[in-house]
Amino acid sequence: MRIKAKSKGDKTEVKVMMKHPMLSYREAKKKGKEANFIVYVTAKNEGALVYEVSTSQFLSKNPYMKFYFKGGKKGEEVEITWVDLKGKTKTGKAKIK
Repeated sequence: MRIKAKSKGDKTEVKVMMKHPMLSYREAKKKGKEANFIVYVTAKNEGALVYEVSTSQFLSKNPYMKFYFKGGKKGEEVEITWVDLKGKTKTGKAKIK
């Protein structure tokens, strides 16, 4: 997972690329595999939830997300966590610049 966070005034911009194959039901059937894609993403700033989204199979392989939240100062930490259809989770952290 690659995360970039940058403070701009009273907002923080976060860009994240999540490494995941994102196999939809149709693609999985064609390949003879089991469907698996990211279904839930959260972001925290210093322990406080600042972003939460439920996703579906519409996202492409290695999905990229960009979002903003109020607050966040240089040097603080942003933590991104995703959960896929099989229940696997991955967490990444980055310092706000």
